[in-house]
Amino acid sequence: LLDLPGIIEGAKDGKGRGRQVIAVARTCNLILIVLDVLKPLGHKKIIENELEGFGIRLNSKPPNIGFKKKDKGGINLTATCPQSELDTETVKSILAEYKIHNADVTLRSDATADDLIDVVEGNRVYIPCIYVLNKIDQISIEELDIIYKVPHCVPISAHHRWNFDDLLEKIWDYLKLVRIYTKPKGQLPDYTSPVVLPYCKTTVEDFCMKIHKNLIKDFKYALVWGSSVKHNPQKVGKDHTLEDEDVIQIVKK
Repeated sequence: LLDLPGIIEGAKDGKGRGRQVIAVARTCNLILIVLDVLKPLGHKKIIENELEGFGIRLNSKPPNIGFKKKDKGGINLTATCPQSELDTETVKSILAEYKIHNADVTLRSDATADDLIDVVEGNRVYIPCIYVLNKIDQISIEELDIIYKVPHCVPISAHHRWNFDDLLEKIWDYLKLVRIYTKPKGQLPDYTSPVVLPYCKTTVEDFCMKIHKNLIKDFKYALVWGSSVKHNPQKVGKDHTLEDEDVIQIVKK
């Protein structure tokens, strides 16, 4: 958990050591942008612009575009659905700016020119973000109701410690973490310190690699209790996908 200095306008161009601050943000799993509830929109826009300029895309998924350079054959464009903005000429002119004259491009969704540039540059990161609106003790209940309807926002009061539970809940949702408990042989499961995995890497093999890479070499099978198996315990291999709060026991060769 990192508390980064505030970002000023022009940070992406190096003002106020902004490039170092934003470079750290690129490596995070989740970004919390803390805003003053009395003037949130102006500040929100400045911070978003600075992060976007550094290749960080907030609360969005990578564009569904296939892109592969080749040695010859020109630009080959395939679209699997109707396109409102991109056609062969536009794609060719965008790629020409990057001195790319031979490539296969597959558009699997209605993409924009910015989407294509993001894919070509290939250095974008897609990070979930929560906007934390502080100082809600200074606004009315009616204003608070409006704020609650804004997507990705959580109103809090740091001074009075209001609504921290809601923020914690939202952080947990956005991080999509999976807790796996361990069970030593002949003992009760250890519920005090789970092994935490990201939701995209939750196989038994990922679990073993998280503990130590030698564990997978000696792996024979695993016993799993929890929602990912049909009966408790179930004997599984290393490709089995674990779910939140499963209990696992590794059996070595």
